[in-house]
Amino acid sequence: MPVLKLKPACKDYIWGGKRLKTDYHKEFDGPRLAECWELSCHPDGPSVITNGVFAGRTLREYLAAVGKRVLGSNCQVFREFPILIKLIDAKDNLSIQVHPNNTDALENEHQYGKTEMWYVLDAEPGAYLYYGFREPISKGEFRRRIQDGTLLEVLNAVPVHKGDLFYIPAGTLHAICKGIVIAEIQQSSNVTYRVFDYNRVGADGMSRKLHVDQAVEVTHCQPPRTDYNFGGHLARSAYFTVDVVQAPYAGDCDDESFTSLLVLEGEGEVQCGKEAMPCQKGDSLFLPADSGEFSIAGTISALMTRVGTI
Repeated sequence: MPVLKLKPACKDYIWGGKRLKTDYHKEFDGPRLAECWELSCHPDGPSVITNGVFAGRTLREYLAAVGKRVLGSNCQVFREFPILIKLIDAKDNLSIQVHPNNTDALENEHQYGKTEMWYVLDAEPGAYLYYGFREPISKGEFRRRIQDGTLLEVLNAVPVHKGDLFYIPAGTLHAICKGIVIAEIQQSSNVTYRVFDYNRVGADGMSRKLHVDQAVEVTHCQPPRTDYNFGGHLARSAYFTVDVVQAPYAGDCDDESFTSLLVLEGEGEVQCGKEAMPCQKGDSLFLPADSGEFSIAGTISALMTRVGTI
């Protein structure tokens, strides 16, 4: 089976910058580029295959044609493609937001909830993000502070640096703030409940929609956990297992899961079977399950994601 190179779906949200174009070689004509959905079967932004017999078709169309076997045995428990991988450039602050868990999202939004992780690729001096609350508060206080504009006073503002990791289970209030570039690995969901957006307006001149009632219902109003044990991996959940790998690297894409490689730095090639795929910073590759041994050569540093079990 070939190594598939993917072209992302691009999003021009109002808080985006230009670094995904200048630093990560993304092709986009708009004045700003906020997110690139690098590995996606989500209908709101599927990634597209650029090589081989499926060139020009979406990853979702590829899976419909070849079958779920290329996802691996660990993926068979999921109704839909389980994960979504993004590059995010926050030139300005993102909204304060929360994502529901599977139970709430399936009942109310008819799609999965969202547990996610952030790996910080770069951060300007003094950059920070919001990650849960500093101290436990009640649902009533949470709602009151949204309404009176004092929510930021009780949030946990965390300074960030290149290489930092944040694991964000569903129900954790959070926001990426300006001056940060992030790789995000998440459940394949696009359900977001905003509670504060700095009084900004969208491209239509209207205030961006808030989802206060839904957010109050699903948010855990307490500080985030700091005692996660990922068993030697960068992050590990029921949906994704993530590692950073450096060339030269040799791995095995077995029949349990596909392998996603997102090139964070450098250039080189990925060899799998008889195929060698040249790649550079910003490239996203998909190796079908049971592709066998593969290697990474050159100066590449990559984020490797598989679907594992815990």
